[in-house]
Amino acid sequence: MSNNAGLNAIEIKILRLSLGLTQAQVGELSKASEADVIAWEAGESPVSRLAQKKLLEIDEIIEMQVLNTCDGIEELFKQEPKRRLSFVVYPTQAIYAQYNSEFLGSLPLTELYSISAWRIKKECKLVLEVDVTLVALDVEAYKAYREKEDLKESREIRAKWAATQI
Repeated sequence: MSNNAGLNAIEIKILRLSLGLTQAQVGELSKASEADVIAWEAGESPVSRLAQKKLLEIDEIIEMQVLNTCDGIEELFKQEPKRRLSFVVYPTQAIYAQYNSEFLGSLPLTELYSISAWRIKKECKLVLEVDVTLVALDVEAYKAYREKEDLKESREIRAKWAATQI
Protein backbone atom coordinates (compact mmCIF):
# COMPACT_ATOMS: atom_id res chain seq x y z
CA MET A 1 0.00 0.00 0.00
CA SER A 2 1.45 3.31 -0.99
CA ASN A 3 0.89 6.39 1.13
CA ASN A 4 0.97 8.56 -2.01
CA ALA A 5 -1.85 6.77 -3.79
CA GLY A 6 -4.01 6.66 -0.69
CA LEU A 7 -5.97 3.75 0.67
CA ASN A 8 -9.08 2.63 -1.13
CA ALA A 9 -12.28 1.37 0.52
CA ILE A 10 -11.16 -2.26 0.69
CA GLU A 11 -7.70 -1.39 2.00
CA ILE A 12 -8.98 0.87 4.79
CA LYS A 13 -11.48 -1.78 5.91
CA ILE A 14 -8.88 -4.57 5.88
CA LEU A 15 -6.43 -2.37 7.79
CA ARG A 16 -9.11 -1.50 10.35
CA LEU A 17 -10.03 -5.15 10.81
CA SER A 18 -6.37 -6.23 11.04
CA LEU A 19 -5.99 -3.76 13.89
CA GLY A 20 -9.08 -5.12 15.63
CA LEU A 21 -10.81 -1.75 15.62
CA THR A 22 -14.44 -0.81 15.23
CA GLN A 23 -15.52 1.88 12.82
CA ALA A 24 -16.25 4.13 15.82
CA GLN A 25 -12.70 3.64 17.15
CA VAL A 26 -11.19 4.54 13.78
CA GLY A 27 -13.35 7.64 13.78
CA GLU A 28 -12.13 8.55 17.26
CA LEU A 29 -8.47 8.01 16.34
CA SER A 30 -8.76 10.04 13.14
CA LYS A 31 -11.01 12.82 14.46
CA ALA A 32 -13.83 11.73 12.15
CA SER A 33 -17.29 10.35 12.76
CA GLU A 34 -18.30 6.72 12.59
CA ALA A 35 -20.48 7.72 9.61
CA ASP A 36 -17.35 9.04 7.85
CA VAL A 37 -15.60 5.69 8.35
CA ILE A 38 -18.63 3.82 7.06
CA ALA A 39 -18.62 6.04 3.96
CA TRP A 40 -14.88 5.46 3.41
CA GLU A 41 -15.32 1.70 3.64
CA ALA A 42 -18.29 1.79 1.28
CA GLY A 43 -16.27 3.78 -1.25
CA GLU A 44 -18.70 6.68 -0.99
CA SER A 45 -16.04 9.21 -0.02
CA PRO A 46 -12.24 9.32 -0.04
CA VAL A 47 -10.45 8.19 3.10
CA SER A 48 -9.11 11.13 5.07
CA ARG A 49 -5.33 11.55 4.96
CA LEU A 50 -5.27 11.77 8.77
CA ALA A 51 -7.03 8.40 9.10
CA GLN A 52 -4.69 6.77 6.61
CA LYS A 53 -1.62 8.22 8.30
CA LYS A 54 -2.77 7.29 11.81
CA LEU A 55 -3.74 3.71 10.96
CA LEU A 56 -0.61 3.05 8.93
CA GLU A 57 1.55 4.48 11.74
CA ILE A 58 -0.16 2.23 14.30
CA ASP A 59 0.30 -0.80 12.06
CA GLU A 60 3.99 0.06 11.70
CA ILE A 61 4.39 0.49 15.48
CA ILE A 62 2.86 -2.94 16.03
CA GLU A 63 5.10 -4.53 13.40
CA MET A 64 8.18 -2.98 15.02
CA GLN A 65 7.06 -4.30 18.42
CA VAL A 66 6.67 -7.76 16.93
CA LEU A 67 10.16 -7.68 15.42
CA ASN A 68 11.84 -6.22 18.50
CA THR A 69 10.07 -8.55 20.93
CA CYS A 70 10.75 -11.65 18.85
CA ASP A 71 14.42 -10.65 18.54
CA GLY A 72 14.58 -10.30 22.32
CA ILE A 73 12.88 -13.65 22.88
CA GLU A 74 15.21 -15.35 20.42
CA GLU A 75 18.20 -13.92 22.28
CA LEU A 76 16.77 -14.98 25.64
CA PHE A 77 16.25 -18.54 24.46
CA LYS A 78 19.85 -18.84 23.31
CA GLN A 79 20.72 -18.73 27.00
CA GLU A 80 17.63 -20.37 28.46
CA PRO A 81 15.95 -22.88 26.13
CA LYS A 82 12.43 -22.85 27.54
CA ARG A 83 9.70 -22.75 24.92
CA ARG A 84 6.70 -21.30 26.77
CA LEU A 85 5.94 -17.71 27.64
CA SER A 86 2.97 -15.73 28.82
CA PHE A 87 2.06 -12.14 28.01
CA VAL A 88 -0.36 -10.00 29.94
CA VAL A 89 -3.16 -8.34 28.00
CA TYR A 90 -5.66 -5.92 29.42
CA PRO A 91 -9.41 -6.67 29.34
CA THR A 92 -10.59 -3.05 29.58
CA GLN A 93 -9.35 0.37 28.62
CA ALA A 94 -9.34 1.44 32.29
CA ILE A 95 -7.11 -1.47 33.34
CA TYR A 96 -4.83 -0.87 30.35
CA ALA A 97 -4.49 2.82 31.26
CA GLN A 98 -3.79 1.99 34.91
CA TYR A 99 -1.28 -0.82 34.44
CA ASN A 100 0.32 -0.17 31.06
CA SER A 101 0.13 3.58 30.56
CA GLU A 102 3.57 3.75 28.91
CA PHE A 103 2.01 2.36 25.72
CA LEU A 104 -0.94 4.77 25.59
CA GLY A 105 1.00 7.28 23.48
CA SER A 106 1.79 4.81 20.70
CA LEU A 107 -1.08 2.33 21.08
CA PRO A 108 -3.91 4.34 22.63
CA LEU A 109 -6.46 1.51 22.80
CA THR A 110 -6.25 -1.79 24.66
CA GLU A 111 -7.41 -3.49 21.46
CA LEU A 112 -4.28 -2.29 19.69
CA TYR A 113 -2.05 -3.59 22.46
CA SER A 114 -3.87 -6.93 22.30
CA ILE A 115 -3.42 -7.12 18.53
CA SER A 116 0.28 -6.48 19.05
CA ALA A 117 0.44 -9.30 21.61
CA TRP A 118 -1.49 -11.61 19.25
CA ARG A 119 0.90 -10.87 16.38
CA ILE A 120 3.88 -11.51 18.66
CA LYS A 121 2.30 -14.80 19.75
CA LYS A 122 1.82 -15.86 16.13
CA GLU A 123 5.35 -14.85 15.08
CA CYS A 124 6.91 -16.61 18.08
CA LYS A 125 5.12 -19.84 17.20
CA LEU A 126 5.90 -19.73 13.47
CA VAL A 127 9.48 -18.50 13.56
CA LEU A 128 10.86 -19.39 17.00
CA GLU A 129 8.68 -22.41 17.84
CA VAL A 130 7.82 -20.74 21.15
CA ASP A 131 4.35 -21.08 22.64
CA VAL A 132 2.98 -17.82 23.99
CA THR A 133 -0.18 -17.69 26.06
CA LEU A 134 -2.06 -14.42 26.33
CA VAL A 135 -3.32 -13.92 29.88
CA ALA A 136 -5.94 -11.28 30.66
CA LEU A 137 -4.97 -9.30 33.74
CA ASP A 138 -7.28 -10.23 36.59
CA VAL A 139 -6.63 -7.30 38.88
CA GLU A 140 -7.80 -8.98 42.08
CA ALA A 141 -5.82 -12.17 41.43
CA TYR A 142 -2.76 -10.12 40.52
CA LYS A 143 -3.03 -8.01 43.69
CA ALA A 144 -3.41 -11.18 45.80
CA TYR A 145 -0.31 -12.67 44.13
CA ARG A 146 1.72 -9.54 44.85
CA GLU A 147 0.53 -9.42 48.44
CA LYS A 148 1.28 -13.10 49.03
CA GLU A 149 4.78 -12.77 47.53
CA ASP A 150 5.35 -9.30 49.05
CA LEU A 151 6.05 -7.76 45.62
CA LYS A 152 5.68 -4.24 44.29
CA GLU A 153 3.85 -3.41 41.07
CA SER A 154 5.95 -3.61 37.90
CA ARG A 155 5.82 -4.91 34.37
CA GLU A 156 8.18 -7.74 35.33
CA ILE A 157 5.98 -8.78 38.25
CA ARG A 158 2.91 -8.80 35.96
CA ALA A 159 4.84 -11.13 33.64
CA LYS A 160 5.72 -13.41 36.56
CA TRP A 161 2.08 -13.44 37.66
CA ALA A 162 0.98 -14.29 34.12
CA ALA A 163 3.40 -17.24 34.09
CA THR A 164 1.60 -18.64 37.14
CA GLN A 165 -1.66 -18.54 35.20
CA ILE A 166 -0.66 -21.03 32.48
